[in-house]
This record gives sequence, structure tokens and C-alpha cells, in this order.
Amino acid sequence: MNKISELLKSYEIPKVAKVRQTFNNDVMENVQESLQQQLEATCAPIAKGARIAITCGSRGIDQYALIIKTVAEFVKSKGGQPILIPAMGSHGGATAEGQEEVLRRYGITEESIGAPVVSSMEVNQIGTTPKGLPVYIDKNACEADGIILVNRVKLHTSFRGKHESGLLKMMAIGLAKQKGAEMTHFLRFENMAENIIAVGTIGIEKLNILCGVCTIENGYNHLAELHVIRKDEILTKEPEYLISSRERMPRIALDEIDCLIVDEIGKEISGTGMDTNIIGRYHTNAASGGPNTIKLGVLNLTEKSEGNGNGMGLADFMPRHMYEAVDLETSYMNTITSTEPNSTRIPMVLENDKEVFQACVKLCGQINNEDIRLVIIRSTKYLDEVYMSEAAVRAAVKPVEVVGPYEEVPFDENGNLTLFDGH
Repeated sequence: MNKISELLKSYEIPKVAKVRQTFNNDVMENVQESLQQQLEATCAPIAKGARIAITCGSRGIDQYALIIKTVAEFVKSKGGQPILIPAMGSHGGATAEGQEEVLRRYGITEESIGAPVVSSMEVNQIGTTPKGLPVYIDKNACEADGIILVNRVKLHTSFRGKHESGLLKMMAIGLAKQKGAEMTHFLRFENMAENIIAVGTIGIEKLNILCGVCTIENGYNHLAELHVIRKDEILTKEPEYLISSRERMPRIALDEIDCLIVDEIGKEISGTGMDTNIIGRYHTNAASGGPNTIKLGVLNLTEKSEGNGNGMGLADFMPRHMYEAVDLETSYMNTITSTEPNSTRIPMVLENDKEVFQACVKLCGQINNEDIRLVIIRSTKYLDEVYMSEAAVRAAVKPVEVVGPYEEVPFDENGNLTLFDGH
């Protein structure tokens, strides 16, 4: 790679300054008390001794453990026996042990919640969609006396529809485990909006769903709204929550970005490692929007991803240390299940982070260094403080606050970025 290093070393990286962006900051107070009250008012009756399955997904939801613990305690207060069901499709390497480990990393264990984690990849078929796709649901959830769905409502990274990420998706993909998720994805993302409704509707009809718990986060990833709804309200109310979530979403305040550097990607950040709505790049034709990003570099894979590099295929460049952290089997299991391998294609591998920056600079199409709109973000989940070049600040489409001097981008002796504290 010496020739590549020689080719890139003369390309100057624009100086950057820390920039503060402002988003919706509505914050829900008294979360535990509100959730308890809503469960009392809305949840279907729970018989004494009834075994109640509580779904637990693979995303980093705000106050996740508290929400799950509150639901479990509510079930116990009614004389029921709560069990925690990993509901995350093929994530966690598509193994029972891997999915239990995903929850452990979020602080969701039998010890912390007071309910056992019952993890299995076994499923039961509960129906068939009008297009002939079998509908599968986690075996333990099917055999439970009731199910409480819990999920965050937000825009999906791969398709557009009335229902995107939320309770319906939790049934159609998360609770369906690897086998069912594969079926829901089978007709590709162009048909996903329709398939999720078809599969979810069968779930609503056939399963004893006691209620659903929907969370909505503000632009800083903090809980803004929490709603407990009956199962017959899922189809009508979830689209309203999706609109509220979209209105609260953060963004990078540019329509055109010459060079975007994402310090870390990971499954707890987004299903595609980084939120496609933020970076403006998609691995399917069923979604669009966001900025026009000319060149994109990614630098690190989060520990919680356990080697799942889903999303790296959206980037143009990655450093060797990130490439070596990727577990291809885990990554490919995810994308083969979702029917879209584009997100796990291997981008160009360079020796270190600095070369990723220099490659983006070289190929972004700007002749003058001072015209390069460079943006550096920790991840697509944290956008309140980012780093921008002067040209990027000038191009901002909404007010941003420069809170530090313009300085050289810092790298260590190995050429790796030191702008953010740890990963």
C-alpha cells in the first residue's frame, strides 16, 4: 500500500471547528409513573399465573431497561409471570445466545429486570399473507398467554410507508426471528411497506397482544413521547407517531456535503450501522432523502455490533483496523436475511483514518481546499456537536453555532483520528 500512501499524502485536509446544532428538545418527565398509569388504563386484563411475553429489540432506545422493567413489574403486579423475548430478527448472529447477549449489553438481564430472558430461534407459523408468504412468530411468544409489544417508532433506513420502524415491524421482523424476517424481506424492500402491514395484520388477528408500548425520541435521542395503545389501535395510531418522530429528527445542516466522515457505525445506532436518512445514502431504491454526500468515509465499528459491519457498504473508504474488526459471517447473515447485500459490500480499505480523509478530499471534486465542505460526526446518533470546515459552515441551510477555533484535524502516531474520546 506504499504507493497509495504516497499518492494521498500531499492532499491537505481542511481545518475544522466544533459546531453546535440545535434540534427539537421535548423531554418526557416522570417516565416510569406515566408508563404505569397508561398500562393500567390500556393493557388488556392479565389472569393470575399468566405467562406474558415482553418483546425486546436490538436498538439502543432511550431509558430502555427502565421501560422494560416497568412493564415487567406491571405484569407481576397483576399476578402474571413476565418473560423477556429477544425480538430482533437475525441480529445477534441469528443465534439464541447471540440475541441474549445483545440484550445483556443494554442492561436487560433476568437480574436487572426481574424476569427471565427466554431466547430461542424457533418459530411457529401462524398464517400466510395474500401473496403467499408464510408468517412466523417466535415459538415462546406464540405459546405465552399474552404479548406486550415494545418498540421505538421512527423512520426506517431502507423503505418508506405508513408504517416503518415500530410495533408492526416488531411483529413482522423482530418477533419473526431469522426465518420470519427472511420471509417478510423476501419480496425486497420495494414491497416492504406492503409486506409489513400484511404480516403485522395477521399477527394482530392471531396473537393475544395485550397492548403495545411506543416510544418517540427527540433530536438528542432522549425520550419525548411514550404511548401505550390497544392492539386494535396499532394500525391507525402508529402512522401518527411516525409523523411526530419524523418532525423531531435531527439532521446535518447541509444539503451538499463534499466529505463526510463518520467516526463509528454500529447496529445499536441504526439497522444499517448509520442512519441513511442522515447521510443521504441508501442501499435500496425504496427510500430517499437527506443531503447529497459526495464522498463518505467510516472509521470504526462499535463494540456492541460484535463484528456486524452492516452499513459499511454505503461508504467509499474505511481504514484497515475497521476492516479487521468486521465479522463477515455475522454481517452477511444480516444482509442475506434482509435480501440487500449492498450494505455489506467492502469499501476501499486504506491504511489508517488519515488516508480515509485524504482519499475523500482527493475525490470530492473540489479544486480549492478552502471550498471543501467537510463534516465529521461521531455517529449518526449524535449530531448536536459535530465538526465542520469553514466552507461547510458557510453552506449551512439553518443556523449553526461555531463553538471552537478552526484547527487541524488531530491524528495519533498511527494516523488514526483522536477527535472523539474513545469509541
